[in-house]
Amino acid sequence: MRTLYFITSNKGKFLEAKEKLLPLGFSVVQKDLGYPEVQAESLEDVALQGITHVRMGFHEPFMLEDAGLFIEALHGFPGVYSKYVFFTIGLPGILRLLSGVKERKAIFRSVYAYSEPRKKPIIVFGECKGIISMKKQGTHGFGYDPIFIPDCAEKTFGEMTVEEKNQFSHRAKALEKLINVLKDSK
Repeated sequence: MRTLYFITSNKGKFLEAKEKLLPLGFSVVQKDLGYPEVQAESLEDVALQGITHVRMGFHEPFMLEDAGLFIEALHGFPGVYSKYVFFTIGLPGILRLLSGVKERKAIFRSVYAYSEPRKKPIIVFGECKGIISMKKQGTHGFGYDPIFIPDCAEKTFGEMTVEEKNQFSHRAKALEKLINVLKDSK
């Protein structure tokens, strides 16, 4: 069993990753080291800055993840600012911004960054297209899950179990790519 540290304070992200990696022989350990989430142009920039920061004091193989919700009617907002927006205006604020808007297309994007000492970081991406619901629905998941309905689904991420969510999730798609890279590096 290979130990892989997941640098995150988010229990939901950790549980999603652990669920996917455990059957593949990875023991995933949550490590809340904290790192500054710079306000950058892209999720990749945020992840690479996180890698650089964590590498200064942590010398084991680790991964971190950053994600954003990009709403078409809001010209991609909140995007890379999703965490900040979530903690300032929350779901009610996003729903207010979309009040009266019929076109509610959105994309969840995720980037996983994987690091081993003295090696170039590995960056992988995943995305999930969907729409923003008219109201908050469900109590599962975290963040924007209760207002995001993925394409080909009838309920929000907030109404899905972890297993159901992982069938659609941007994070799960990016993690699948990372798993393939890690399998090839054994």
